[in-house]
Amino acid sequence: MTLDRKPAAFLDRDGVINLDDAYVGTRERLRWMPGVASAIKMLNDAGYYVFVFTNQSGVARGFFSEDDVRTLHNWMRDELARDGARIDDFRYCPHHPDGTVPGYTRECHWRKPQPGMILDLMKHWPVEAERSFVIGDKQRDLDAGTAAGIEGYLFSGNDISGCVKAILTKRVRA
Repeated sequence: MTLDRKPAAFLDRDGVINLDDAYVGTRERLRWMPGVASAIKMLNDAGYYVFVFTNQSGVARGFFSEDDVRTLHNWMRDELARDGARIDDFRYCPHHPDGTVPGYTRECHWRKPQPGMILDLMKHWPVEAERSFVIGDKQRDLDAGTAAGIEGYLFSGNDISGCVKAILTKRVRA
């Protein structure tokens, strides 16, 4: 099966998909951002791949494991799918130079503001980079996008659906 070449929306996780409650590693700790399912469905319907890219230094700090992160991401994908919203893929960076878990305590080209996660997604998916964008709640999310040649939008609020609608409207007019 060959996938169509199309633009992608690269979404930060904590602070965009879910509330940033610091080191969210299990579904019991996850609180969805209001309107996130409708925002993702809007992106799906507009013909975008939807990718989540997230620093998860809680692994390096010993708060949870990579298995916990993957389990959480699979659960998130399933929960959103029940609302008709599709996340096409996830990337996360478990490393942090100040970590305490051996093997995870280092700098990494995937850790935002580095572009490694975005570049890896573009390597594995037929992404139209020139029509793609990043939504993040921190400057480092946008910096990762810029380093990968992707425009970024800063999300600072709790209406992700309204934010996505405004971005899509702006991009249609451009």
